[in-house]
Amino acid sequence: MQLSRLYSALFRRDASTVSRQPRSFKFLCSSYLSTSVVILGASQAAWAQTDINTDNQSAEPSVVLDTIVVTSSADASADGLPSAYAGEQVATGSRVGLLGNQDIMDTPFSTVSYTNEYITNQQAQSVGDLLKKDPTVRVARGFGNFQEAYFMRGFITTSDDTMFNGLYGILPRQYIATELFERVEVQRGASAMLNGAAPSGGNAGGTINLLPKRAGNEPLREVTLGYGQGDQGKVAVDVSDRFGAEDAFGVRFNAAYQDGDSAIDDESSTLGLAAFGLDYRGDQYRLSADLGWQDNKLKETRPSVTLAGVAGVPNAPKGSKNWAQPWTYSNEEDVFGTIRGEYDLNDNITAYGAYGARISDEDNSLANLTVSNTDGTGSVYRFDNIREDKVQSAELGLRGQWQTGTIDHDWVIAADLYDQEEKGAYAFDFGNQLATNLYRPTDYRDNSWSDTAVFAGNADNPTLTNEKQLRSFALADTISMFDDKLKTTLGVRHQNIETASYDPNTQAQTANYDESKWTPSVGIVYQPSMDWSIYGNYIESLTSGSRAPLENGGNPVTNAGQDLAPYVSEQTEVGVKYDNGTIGSSLAVFRIDAARAYIDDTNTFAADGKNRHQGAELSVFGSPSENMRLIAGVSYLSAKQKDTGNVMLDGNRVIGLPTLQSNVNLEYDLAAVEGLTLTGDVIHTGARYADNANTLKVDGYTTLDLGARYKTMLAGQDVTLKGMVTNVTGEDYWQSVGGYADAGYLNAGEPTALKVSATFDF
Repeated sequence: MQLSRLYSALFRRDASTVSRQPRSFKFLCSSYLSTSVVILGASQAAWAQTDINTDNQSAEPSVVLDTIVVTSSADASADGLPSAYAGEQVATGSRVGLLGNQDIMDTPFSTVSYTNEYITNQQAQSVGDLLKKDPTVRVARGFGNFQEAYFMRGFITTSDDTMFNGLYGILPRQYIATELFERVEVQRGASAMLNGAAPSGGNAGGTINLLPKRAGNEPLREVTLGYGQGDQGKVAVDVSDRFGAEDAFGVRFNAAYQDGDSAIDDESSTLGLAAFGLDYRGDQYRLSADLGWQDNKLKETRPSVTLAGVAGVPNAPKGSKNWAQPWTYSNEEDVFGTIRGEYDLNDNITAYGAYGARISDEDNSLANLTVSNTDGTGSVYRFDNIREDKVQSAELGLRGQWQTGTIDHDWVIAADLYDQEEKGAYAFDFGNQLATNLYRPTDYRDNSWSDTAVFAGNADNPTLTNEKQLRSFALADTISMFDDKLKTTLGVRHQNIETASYDPNTQAQTANYDESKWTPSVGIVYQPSMDWSIYGNYIESLTSGSRAPLENGGNPVTNAGQDLAPYVSEQTEVGVKYDNGTIGSSLAVFRIDAARAYIDDTNTFAADGKNRHQGAELSVFGSPSENMRLIAGVSYLSAKQKDTGNVMLDGNRVIGLPTLQSNVNLEYDLAAVEGLTLTGDVIHTGARYADNANTLKVDGYTTLDLGARYKTMLAGQDVTLKGMVTNVTGEDYWQSVGGYADAGYLNAGEPTALKVSATFDF
């Protein structure tokens, strides 16, 4: 073990901390294989490994210093992942952008990291399935398709802008399956200095970072069989092992296949995925590589509902009701990979770098419903689009420590690059409206294009539509004084955003910009005792400019597909955190001012005025008793429109945002039956508005999920049986309102459904 790691282990906060414990597919694959050869050929002596499996956080430590456990790495860093907190549902820390892994109590930001154990116990199938259980997040849907999107502090973070081990744009952009990641890290609030600008213009309210799976220190052999949510079957395999001198080299492979009908009428899906991860732990350097594939096919998926000219909001339909046309579908296939490495130049300075790439193919035929009367009367029309993405993302940096007298400095210098090439084609048949009804839908078997259909680009050979390149460099220094009781983080990032849009038919450039911004940040943490932290921050979010949608209520947007110029959102936040080793809690009070983007009276997508989001978030987590685990919280948000140029709108609430939302997730180990755990989730979301004038009020809702899991032995092998019933009370509700700037479309909530699974360890 290196002296620096020994020092880090010995001087953790306290003993209780321990107890909580590509331009083408060919190019992408060749890069991955080259890195694999480097890792396989590495011959430097490896660190001694512990017996902790970072995937399930089981504890049989082989390196113990006064009960302090040194965990194995899962992110190619020297110190490894932050250990699990009491209850093992969340971690004691997470990655905070270029600052690296930070203990919850040491960072001047509001963060949470959900562990793989929590993800699997919840039977979450996607990022959205997990984050709907976060009291500060609400899951929505992207514009015009079935993309997952997340309301965080009232702003939308799309799955496009989800990070993979610190890199933007690498993961599938529509839907991300849980088998692909080890942890889900949520950093609440703006983060331009920490992470750079998000490629799709989101993240003013928060950033999501997913960590890849790595081989633990014990061999893993798992097979999971699942069934439910209608008539869907699933099989998944997850295996890993370590090899070489002192188990320096790790390999992990996981794959899954799911197929069948959902609990919604006539809706079905097919999901296939595979991920392969390698890592090498040397005395002076760490290397890792990941290669992934995901193929997600949706058939007759229930679409969103747009309101047009209605006097009120129609009642939410029965949860299993479906108004999708029988010919609609959405397919997305992604191949992606990353490589990452760290090298210790000396005891105080480490160089690091990472590179990732993704290529994606999307094909959709959609028919979203527009309702014009509260009795459900409405219409649909056919809208098809094709999209191909090639993304490359990279970072390079130096981090280190130095001391001036009694003052410690943890500094970092980083540079980031994001490059995206998008090709596409689309067609819509707005002139051929098909009458239907929300509650009594009419199926149209013939989806032929009419003479009024509009075509852009070639669906058989999509042409260039957008290019984007983000370049930045950042500096940050965390200054620690008074025996680490007071920490001040100062940082700044210079970001350049360059975009270009092209006509898909003529390839003429229709818009472009090349602009740069400086985004500073300051954060302060004061710890009056080991159990309490008081913090504050000022940080900005640089938005790369929202993209104009292709149509609005069936009418083509005049600047469809173009990106708006970048703008800055400003956040100020203060908070307090408590941690006694078994129960943790945080309270954050914040204010964010962000530019508004909306479709004006000429059907042009534009930015004008601002939205002011002020709120408070309270969260609690941990293990109140040995047989109980808890994640709970409440969020209050006042989101108002400001300086809109329309006195009828100024002061109104922003579309889609409740004033109050709360969650309670509880697990209880039943003493009477060894191995049996009962689980429950209560999710409450308050009323929202579906229009800027605040005349269309959408009722709030409260749902209840109940479940159980049972750990036992069969034929000498560990087996875990899980079952869950979602929406036990049969609530019919509108789950989300909007999911795109200035849009108030509705998405219906989930019906009552059962899902069960059995995991076999062998």
